[in-house]
Amino acid sequence: MEYDFDRVYDRRGTDSSKWGRVDPDVLPMPVADMDFPAPEPVRRALLERVEHGFYGYGLATEDFHEAFTSRLKRRYGWDVAHESLVPIPGVIPGFNMGLRALTSPGDGVLVQLPAYPPILNANGHHGLVRQDAFLVRGDSGRYEIDWASLEAAIDETTRVFLLCNPHNPVGRVFSAEELRRMAGICLARGLWIISDEIHCDLMLDGNTHTPIASLGPEVEERTITLMAPSKTFNLAGLKAAVAIIPNAELRAQFEAAKGGLVGAVNILGYVAMTTAYRDCDDWLAALTKYLTANRDYLTAFVRERLPGITVYPAEGTYLAWLDCNALELPGNDACGWFLENARVAFGDGKNFGPQGEGFVRMNFGCPRPLLEEGLERIASALAGR
Repeated sequence: MEYDFDRVYDRRGTDSSKWGRVDPDVLPMPVADMDFPAPEPVRRALLERVEHGFYGYGLATEDFHEAFTSRLKRRYGWDVAHESLVPIPGVIPGFNMGLRALTSPGDGVLVQLPAYPPILNANGHHGLVRQDAFLVRGDSGRYEIDWASLEAAIDETTRVFLLCNPHNPVGRVFSAEELRRMAGICLARGLWIISDEIHCDLMLDGNTHTPIASLGPEVEERTITLMAPSKTFNLAGLKAAVAIIPNAELRAQFEAAKGGLVGAVNILGYVAMTTAYRDCDDWLAALTKYLTANRDYLTAFVRERLPGITVYPAEGTYLAWLDCNALELPGNDACGWFLENARVAFGDGKNFGPQGEGFVRMNFGCPRPLLEEGLERIASALAGR
């Protein structure tokens, strides 16, 4: 099928968090919410369920389990039993449940900075000590793992490595070799792994995602893997995700950690999740091709039209991590300056840790006309300084 990702939809006045929180003249490009409608099979399945008229408590059906486990096998070569799946209402509740299950106040949790704010700040919800390892930029701008900092951050209090792969915000897709080395360190030091893999489907340039738990049974036994259709198919508002936990004892600990605070996936979430994972591979292939072209357009535009800004092409996700430090903007507040002078809203790099100072995160998961408009606004504002 042909898919029209160039079409611009007016999302103002639609109760959109992304579009409803900014002034009418601001173009919002911060939050990981694409400006494409969900795939048609998902919309059709939701309409059929709405017409059914009953919206009671949902159930993870055999269709859901088969759609999800078949997809893991097809895309990643990972055999997972149906009973290993724990449906949950989101990846953020998932890694917080995991931390609650595996740690006690005062324990350490290992995080790689810069980091997605809910990961960066997760330790504070559980009385944990965040132990920082770092991703460092090479001469090309590509981020690499600082292995020395990773090992040095671990001590006798460390219980969990909270991994983000593909990485948000820097857009790295960690290789199987990198993941194997990370897993080896965790196993040697007795750490559990909680792996946020919410962007796993959004592979650009033919990059391949490797679930860290798929590297071997000994890694799988100590890993909680979190996936969701929310970013891939633009379904975040339906609050549906999956924790993959083959270790039965660990799975029981995870379930117990709900503590009455985390509810079930809603019935429409199940419908959307099952349909997306079963019926939308063609749409996803077209989407990733479009996102790759958007990323390439953005990278070329930054290089040619935005002196003082640099970006390394994202390997996965639809998020660009723009280094604006060389612009020497007032207070090094690129996010605030662009909002005021270009009327474009980005994610503030400072929210991703000290390593994000002078950076902004930009969502290029949008029709090309919106991407062009946002970049032209930035170019005009910088030219008029």
